[in-house]
Amino acid sequence: MAKLVQKFVDSYDEDSDTQDAGCVRAVLAELVLTFLFVFTGVSAAMAAGIKLLHPLLPAQFPLFSPLSPDEEKKCIFPLTFGMVGAGSSVKPGEAMPMATLAAVAIAHALAAGVLVTAGFHVSGGHLNPAVTVAMMVRGHLSKLRTVLYVAAQLLASSLACILLRYLTDGMVTPVHALGAGIRPMQGLVMEVILTFSLLFVTYAMILDPRSQVRSIGPLLTGLIVGANSLAGGNFTGASMNPARSFGPALASGDWTHHWVYWLGPLLGGSLAAIVYESLFVVNKTHEPLLSGDC
Repeated sequence: MAKLVQKFVDSYDEDSDTQDAGCVRAVLAELVLTFLFVFTGVSAAMAAGIKLLHPLLPAQFPLFSPLSPDEEKKCIFPLTFGMVGAGSSVKPGEAMPMATLAAVAIAHALAAGVLVTAGFHVSGGHLNPAVTVAMMVRGHLSKLRTVLYVAAQLLASSLACILLRYLTDGMVTPVHALGAGIRPMQGLVMEVILTFSLLFVTYAMILDPRSQVRSIGPLLTGLIVGANSLAGGNFTGASMNPARSFGPALASGDWTHHWVYWLGPLLGGSLAAIVYESLFVVNKTHEPLLSGDC
C-alpha cells in the first residue's frame, strides 16, 4: 500500500495514450466508488428510521435575525444525514438520539475508509468534490480531470439515490438540513470547519512527504469522517461532501439551504489545502499528483 500511495503522490511520465486510458479508469473509479459510498450512507440513514415525506422547515429566514418562539418550534434537527419528517420517531425540535447518530456516523466512517483505500491507487479515491477541488487549487489535479471527477461524483450520487427510492418503494431519501435554531450562515461556518478538518488531516496523513502513516492514511480518513459526523450531525448533518448532499436533494426534490452544502465544503477544503501547503509542508518542490491533459 505504501508503494501505491507513493506512486500516486509522486509525478510520473507516461505516453499520452496511457494517460488517456488512465484518465478514463480514474473517472470510472470515482463513479463506482462514489455510488457505493452514497448508497451505503443514505441507506444507513434510511434504515435508522428516517422516513420522510416533506420537510418541516419554514421559509428561509434572514441570516442573522433572531427566531421567534413559533419559528423555533417549526425548525427541525437533521437526523445526521436527513431531516425529521412524517413517519420519523424524532419529533420536530428534538435532537437525534446519540445511538442513532453514532450508527449512521459509523456507517459513513467505515464506507469512507474502505472505499478511499480501494480507489486510491486508481483515482486517488476522492468520492467528494471538495477533495477534488482542493487538489486542483494546489495544482495536484488538472482542471479537466477536476471537471470529470466532479461530474462522475454527482452522477453517481444521483443514481444511488434514485435506485434507493426504487428499492424502498418510493421512500424519500433523507436530505441534509440545518438543525433547530441554526441559521444558514452558522451552518455554512460549521461545514467550512468540518471540511477543513477532513482535508487538513488528509494532507497531513497522505500528501505530506514526512507522514509516517501514508500507507494506511486512506483508511484512516474514515475516522475523521466519523468524528466530524458525530460533532456536526445534529447541527448541519455534517455533509463535508457536496456530492453526498446533491443526490438526496435531487431524488427528494428538496433543495432547502442546499447552497450551504456546496459553498461550505468547497471553501473549507480549499482553505485547508492552502493553509497546510503554505505553512506545514517543508519540501515544496513536489510535482502535481497527476500530469497530462486529463
